[in-house]
Amino acid sequence: MNQEIRNLEPSQVWNKFADLNAVPRPSKKEERVIAFMKDFGKKLGLETIEDSAGNVIIKKPATSGYEDRQTIVLQSHLDMVHQKNNDTDFDFSSQGIEMHVDGDWVRAKGTTLGADNGLGVATMMAVLESKEIEHPAIEALFTIDEETGMTGAKKLDENVLDGQILLNLDTEEDDEIGIGCAGGVDLTATKNYTEETPKENSKAYKIAVKGLNGGHSGMDIIKGLGNANKLMNRILYGLQEQIDIQIANIHGGGLRNAIPRESVAEVVVAEAGVEAFQKTLNDLAEAIKTEYKSLEENIHIAAEEISMPKKVMEASAQKEVLNALYVTHNGVYRMSPDIEGLVETSNNIAKVSLENGTVEISCLTRSSVESNKWDLANSLRAGFELAGFKVNFSGEYPGWAPNPDSAILKVLDELYEKQIGEKADVAACHAGLECGIIGSHYPNLDMISFGPTIRGAHSPDERASISSMQKFWKFFLEVLKNIPKK
Repeated sequence: MNQEIRNLEPSQVWNKFADLNAVPRPSKKEERVIAFMKDFGKKLGLETIEDSAGNVIIKKPATSGYEDRQTIVLQSHLDMVHQKNNDTDFDFSSQGIEMHVDGDWVRAKGTTLGADNGLGVATMMAVLESKEIEHPAIEALFTIDEETGMTGAKKLDENVLDGQILLNLDTEEDDEIGIGCAGGVDLTATKNYTEETPKENSKAYKIAVKGLNGGHSGMDIIKGLGNANKLMNRILYGLQEQIDIQIANIHGGGLRNAIPRESVAEVVVAEAGVEAFQKTLNDLAEAIKTEYKSLEENIHIAAEEISMPKKVMEASAQKEVLNALYVTHNGVYRMSPDIEGLVETSNNIAKVSLENGTVEISCLTRSSVESNKWDLANSLRAGFELAGFKVNFSGEYPGWAPNPDSAILKVLDELYEKQIGEKADVAACHAGLECGIIGSHYPNLDMISFGPTIRGAHSPDERASISSMQKFWKFFLEVLKNIPKK
């Protein structure tokens, strides 16, 4: 029950998180959460603004004794990634997230939790509501549509903020202070193909790849986890090499910023080739399971007989599509030569949809180096175009260049060591934070990012650490009291 979440400490944050998670808030459908946030600000008697993009800004004056400090912009995004397990019956458009405590973790029941970035939102709400917390003047910026295009940040009005310092609360490791992030671009490849009638004396099968971990396509890409779309294509390619198969449809993955966990394909096999089909599939499945045994313990690859589909893909188009997907890079493309352990450039083959004469493939290409982002994106485009696809780029956003001389970085770095007793990990991340885009509207903002520990973001395994939230809250309150003077 969500009541057990409300009893956790810091109670003021967890209560606000429970309130927020009762409101459906998928990306691009944030009307209800925008109204919720505006109502929250107005009930507190604070200046509350909705800009032309739908972002909500709530302004709160400094508490007594902090009027001479620089104004800070607190920033988090309102939307959340909606993912659920196949066996979970849940309607994101009408239901609130069902949470529970599991040891030191808060989890959701079969769905994403929304801690990304709901805990940041809840932290801001707790400060806005409090009459005891000491702080300088605050401009709380709640952006929309971060997860599927960063639309709110891109269209942020350029005359609603006056702050000098931005504290982004969207980092997912509590020992990390973020000073930079990757930019990204969405690639969509589409191709029409001719359909034909399945061959006579054949059987149809549904092949499923499922049980993969999934995860954040930026932060988790370095782990080398299985990509269901890539694995399904490998299976279909391997089957095509050994026997005559006809593909009826493929459906794999979903959101661009989530590593795909599942893929399903329907194929037709000549009756004479059924035994070879089953053996080849088993051999491919065993090879994949062996390769991923230390990373994907629950991987499941199997086929079941189904009724015959009405249409299948024409053979030459089938070969072109499988070849194109096979050659498409997935995962880490280049590590940063300047920052140890940082992924510089990567690509996620996020979604494959093939049916009714059309195939569409969606990717998200990320890089902290703008030129290398486009180098990889153009490389992907070239491969798809050779196979007759039309390629479109969209949703492009810049990265956030690190500033090691940041004044607010010095404050957080020193406070962390004093309070925790060890040095923080000052780093850039391979995720798409909104700081770079907001900075393009307000170039004089001194920006930093930090937050509590969250695991498994963008997947139903998403979970937030209770002890980490307590650590973060204590640190956050100290940061508010140590903002530099004007």
